[in-house]
Amino acid sequence: MENTRIKKNDNRIDYGVILPVFLLCLIGFASLYVALTNDPRNPSVGKTLGFQALWYVLGVIAIIVIMHIKSKWLWKLTPYIYGAGLLVMLGLLKFYDAGLADSTGSRNWLRFGSFTIQPSELMKIAFIMMLALVVTHHNVRHRDRDLKTDGLLIAKMLAVTIPVLVLVMLQKDFGTMLVFLAIFGGIFLMSGISWQIVIPVIAAFVLIGGGTIFLVTTDMGREFLYNVGFKEYQFARIDSWLDPFHDTQGQSFQLAYALMAIGSGGMFGKGFNVSDVYVPVRESDMIFSVIGENFGFVGSAFVILLYFILIYRMIRVCFDTNNEFYAYLATGIIMMILFHVFENIGANIGLLPLTGIPLPFISQGGSALLSNMIGIGLILSMRYQAESTPKTL
Repeated sequence: MENTRIKKNDNRIDYGVILPVFLLCLIGFASLYVALTNDPRNPSVGKTLGFQALWYVLGVIAIIVIMHIKSKWLWKLTPYIYGAGLLVMLGLLKFYDAGLADSTGSRNWLRFGSFTIQPSELMKIAFIMMLALVVTHHNVRHRDRDLKTDGLLIAKMLAVTIPVLVLVMLQKDFGTMLVFLAIFGGIFLMSGISWQIVIPVIAAFVLIGGGTIFLVTTDMGREFLYNVGFKEYQFARIDSWLDPFHDTQGQSFQLAYALMAIGSGGMFGKGFNVSDVYVPVRESDMIFSVIGENFGFVGSAFVILLYFILIYRMIRVCFDTNNEFYAYLATGIIMMILFHVFENIGANIGLLPLTGIPLPFISQGGSALLSNMIGIGLILSMRYQAESTPKTL
């Protein structure tokens, strides 16, 4: 009887999600070791690796705990988690870490002694949960959809989203704001809103995107952006994206040398723990340059393949679940991880401007890692709790 129960629980654990995450974490820890040991400006290699290992352990614990939480409890806790997240984000406007704000340009860090945390990373999960709750609750109450009910749903989603975006903008964290917009966009498209609304919205975003490119590439546009609050470091990142080698000893140093590091890896890389090209702050945003230099095109492609497998497995879970709340949770988590991967790797190879977005499960950073692990825990709970959750909430 006990063996039957173990096998039954074992079948509810999605190893197709666990395996790529495990491999990405191993690659991340090894890459972090290379980045730190070859950085003369980082004397505390053991301490940093120890903290990262601790975050991995905390992430695993979070996955195990979340897997065992039933959807009805997630449903009940979501408004409180979202509200608490907003309060922390609001408090951060005054109690942010001044030192990190001066070095990064963003007021998005809290410091407790030598320990730092980025609340906006954890807020991503709270935001996903709240959007999923709002959309599910609306769709259950309005089975007969029309443009009026769709307009009401959009208003509800914006009511959840706008406070978060305002707080992130006040923290001067443009990259994180883009992640929240990507999450919103994914759930918006999956929410069942009529294409009579979706198509004009997509067209509007295309026009906004084109307008943004015009603004950042013209003197008149840049003057406008500067007047509305853009900072010099943001323009510097854009200039580095447009021409990575225009100032290799100044503003574009990081991206230019990251490109050289990746290019020097060739097809199979130079081998583990070889770092002939110095890239500053390589352990976080530019960690993909370590993979490119050490393991070349083949190793880089393998990492991207692992992300594709992970995204595919999460999409399968999304479509397999009979729980609407879970489906929207999965959509938000998929968009969060997918956008992080797309933006980080795109920035490392010069396709996109640098925005300070970490590479999931690989870059140094406990807040982002814990957020991603919580997301994976929610994905795994969808299958693990499948037998005990109703089709609708």
